[in-house]
Amino acid sequence: MPLTSTCLCLLTRARDDGHQVLLGHKKTGLGTGKIVGLGGHVEPDETPAQAAAREVKEEAGISLAPEDLTQAAHLTFLFPVRPQWDMEVAVFTSADWTGEATETAEITPEWFPFTDLPFDRMWDDARHWLPSVLAGGRVRAIFTYADDCETVVDVTI
Repeated sequence: MPLTSTCLCLLTRARDDGHQVLLGHKKTGLGTGKIVGLGGHVEPDETPAQAAAREVKEEAGISLAPEDLTQAAHLTFLFPVRPQWDMEVAVFTSADWTGEATETAEITPEWFPFTDLPFDRMWDDARHWLPSVLAGGRVRAIFTYADDCETVVDVTI
């Protein structure tokens, strides 16, 4: 079964008290109840960057151009007991966007300080790659989840 192609976009901003990243409380679909990056499926007629820009607009009402995105990570997620969840994710960052984050049917957006990320409410893999990406690093990783589909049991970075 081929991996689903998806994208995430991490919007960042600088404040007097430090840098922040826009994440969202997921209200529907895979990951409901978790805090996630904005993003979703890459459609057949678009690049991952185009998909990321579209998803950010749909999920939080923020506009950005695909050319203003920097690819920061390529992540593979494997769920052996639910292979239909397996996916490849292109992760982008951007500090160049317009608009204010607004709640939608899918996401309640919230800004989090880089120094206080809500890992206890995120997918288990985030603690392995998100700090490095927010620090400007590039990451390529494979995460395999346990039978509970909640716990990472193997990481290759």
